[in-house]
Amino acid sequence: MSFVNPVTKEINCKIIYAGAGLCGKTTNVQYIYEHTQQDQRGKLIIHSTENERTLFFDFLPLAVGEVSGYRTRFHLYTIPGQTFYEVSRQFILKGVDGIVFVVDSQSERMEANIEAFEQLEKSLDRQGYDLSRLPLVLQYNKRDIPGAVPVSELEATFNPTRRPHFEAVANRGLGVLETLQAVSQGIIRELKGGVVS
Repeated sequence: MSFVNPVTKEINCKIIYAGAGLCGKTTNVQYIYEHTQQDQRGKLIIHSTENERTLFFDFLPLAVGEVSGYRTRFHLYTIPGQTFYEVSRQFILKGVDGIVFVVDSQSERMEANIEAFEQLEKSLDRQGYDLSRLPLVLQYNKRDIPGAVPVSELEATFNPTRRPHFEAVANRGLGVLETLQAVSQGIIRELKGGVVS
């Protein structure tokens, strides 16, 4: 659901970072913000509640190139993982173009990961989106933690359709930009398959 601005010759695309609370969504977006050139990014906006923060910023990556003569601007959002933030989640998901689902690799967080994934699917369904038709990248975060759930198990649980996935240690920046690049490329492929007018 990209927004095309014929005045600025830009296509605005929305990437959502989803996952259970404290899985690393915020860490990913903050790392990307800090490693994006100042003249290519907007202001980082943080909305904090008692248990969760929602972050947003937009940037214009020069390396992506143009689609039908339009530059592509990406807007990155995090959405709250907890069930009781459903209203916020629904609002932020409107107009989504691509999703990064961040999985916490700690075994004690598997139930929360599964619940967050199911909530995401339900929230998207309520808005008329089919997760199987959206660009989706899975990020298996916190791979440096002793006893991390094996990637094969995470793949079996979250990725039976073999979408792109990356192992990450987001607080050190490992796998963060690779994940972003993969979801961005998925969105660009979708845009090039459609017609920009």
